[in-house]
Formats: sequence, C-alpha cells, structure tokens
Amino acid sequence: MKKPVHNPREVAEIVAVQALSFIAGDPERLGAFLAESGIGPETLRSAAGDPHFLASVLDFVLRDDATVKAFAAASQLHPTNIAAAHQALNDPHWERDVP
Repeated sequence: MKKPVHNPREVAEIVAVQALSFIAGDPERLGAFLAESGIGPETLRSAAGDPHFLASVLDFVLRDDATVKAFAAASQLHPTNIAAAHQALNDPHWERDVP
C-alpha cells in the first residue's frame, strides 16, 4: 500500500510529472514543448527529476487555456489544483523545506 503524500512540494512534483506525461502523449504538443524548453527527447527522462524543469512543464501547460482544460480533464484535476502545483514548484522557499 502506498503512503499518502501530504507534502505540497511532492504533490506538485507528481502533478508536473503527470503533465509531462500528458505533453508526451501528443506529438505536436511534445514538439512544441521540446522546442520551447531547448531539450532533446533523449534528455527528457533525466530532466524530469529536476524540480525547476517540472515547474517549466507546468508553465507550458498553464500558458494556454485549451491545454489547461485538456490536462485537467485527462488528470481529473481542477485547473486551480494545477495552478497551485505550479505555485508550489515556483516557491523560492521550497528548497529550504527539504529535510
């Protein structure tokens, strides 16, 4: 049985990884994201471990209303939860919260 996650930063990272998977599921969306982020498909998996990269994933999703709505529907999250995850990943104090 998985332990529930209560740390806002961990929850935000989970949401961002789901968003990355959502982006990767659409070749056109993935191409736009890769072009914008400047990374190649071969480094996508390793970049997913970087919280700053994950914040940029949510930046990309939140930039377009249609993308936000599509991701919200696919992930069964309310758009405000996606925005809250984005805010948590961009919180300048989050790095100090790490044990």
